[in-house]
Amino acid sequence: MTSEFHDPAFEKPLPDEADLAGRVSELEQALLQVREEQLRERAEMDNLRKRVIREAEQSRRFANEKLLADLLPVFDSLEAGLAAEGDAGKLREGVELTLRQLSRVAEASGLVAVDPVGQAFDPDRHQAMSMVPVAGVASGSVVQVYQKGYVLNDRLLRPALVVVAGD
Repeated sequence: MTSEFHDPAFEKPLPDEADLAGRVSELEQALLQVREEQLRERAEMDNLRKRVIREAEQSRRFANEKLLADLLPVFDSLEAGLAAEGDAGKLREGVELTLRQLSRVAEASGLVAVDPVGQAFDPDRHQAMSMVPVAGVASGSVVQVYQKGYVLNDRLLRPALVVVAGD
């Protein structure tokens, strides 16, 4: 009996057990490699996600930096007005109230004044304008502040302008 249907796939010899075991081993190795690559890519994505979150937090924390830097002269002017002598009680009360309100806004945004009188001079946070000998004060201590410095969320925005005790 002759068959009219002819399929060449049936003419190939079947692989033996050793060939099949080798092929299974190759496929297992390929699967392990794909799994390792997947784990590595997952770790990279997790690191990227963490970095993006960290950078977004930094951006949020310092988003007001320019605004607050622009407000510093307002602080200086209000403080200078408060330091002026005179009998303008109501005007003084208004300036004090304005300064308190402005200070609350700035502090809520992470701005902190640096007023280092009596502290050791810190070149990272202070700018020395002069050195003067002062009896009874340790050399290197801040004895006077010309202009307060400001820190925004632990980052120096403006150094304090200071006079330092020296020999």
